[in-house]
Amino acid sequence: MGTAPLHVLAGALCDCEGRVLLAERPAGKHLAGLWEFPGGKREPGETPLAALARELDEELGIALVEAAPLIRVPWHYHERELLLDAWCVTRWRGEPRSLEGQGLQWCPPMQADPGMLAPADRAILQALRLPPHYLVTPAEVLPGERGQWFERVGRAIEAGERLLQLRLPQWSREEVRAFAASLLPVARKYGAQLLLNADIEGAQMLGIGVHLTGAQLAALDERPLPLLQVVGASCHDAAQLAQALRLEADFATLSPVMATASHPQAQPLGWPSFQALAEAAAMPVYALGGMAPALLAQARAAGAQGVAGIRGFWPAA
Repeated sequence: MGTAPLHVLAGALCDCEGRVLLAERPAGKHLAGLWEFPGGKREPGETPLAALARELDEELGIALVEAAPLIRVPWHYHERELLLDAWCVTRWRGEPRSLEGQGLQWCPPMQADPGMLAPADRAILQALRLPPHYLVTPAEVLPGERGQWFERVGRAIEAGERLLQLRLPQWSREEVRAFAASLLPVARKYGAQLLLNADIEGAQMLGIGVHLTGAQLAALDERPLPLLQVVGASCHDAAQLAQALRLEADFATLSPVMATASHPQAQPLGWPSFQALAEAAAMPVYALGGMAPALLAQARAAGAQGVAGIRGFWPAA
């Protein structure tokens, strides 16, 4: 019988300005010089929240008031197997200060460099950065509808959507790239991220994200874009999720959760299987397939970052 993973709590302290607190691992510790979210090991008999409260008191001298689960990250450091259990901390008493000689800095999540974080903590940063909805353009959109869809994407961004995939199989690659380029001013104005479907070269040229297909996942052996350009991956099982992690993808979609009209032959995962796969994935995972914005709470309860979809997610034409 194997040893249970070391249960480590991490607190993402989010202040009223939208910044998060990062702590530097001190000299002499494993991964010294890298930054992490403050926290530490759960002691026998402690609840996760009690362990987090104790660690934040010991490390930062603050009293935890309010926190909610963010993401659970299973991880292996050499022979050490751990579960990094991250919580979003929104209320506390006291002013965080260094009590263990660690460097501290407040940083907006979108401005933090993932490369400066300890590897397991990068998934926590992505969970903070990524929104609850991931919108995908319908496959049947024709090039002649470019003007209409320019308006619809723009309206979605203005309404608060922050992660959008341009999947336009009936358009030429050049048409999709030109469309993405035309949307960049509004995306940058509102802090939204655009992803091209499968077009790594186009994403490199435009400085935006890419969403990898299953075939690309299998063919690649390293992350295709710099850490500051988001990489998503289409996954349907544990093997693909593991490959997405090896490629250092920022998130995955996992589908189909429920039956869909577009893929009637696909066997739906259902929520229990989705939850088991998502919680073992060590990265944010969006539920895809039969999703709607109204299913967000159910998806979050099953360990999802949020819900992804095509129909029902876009503002009306």
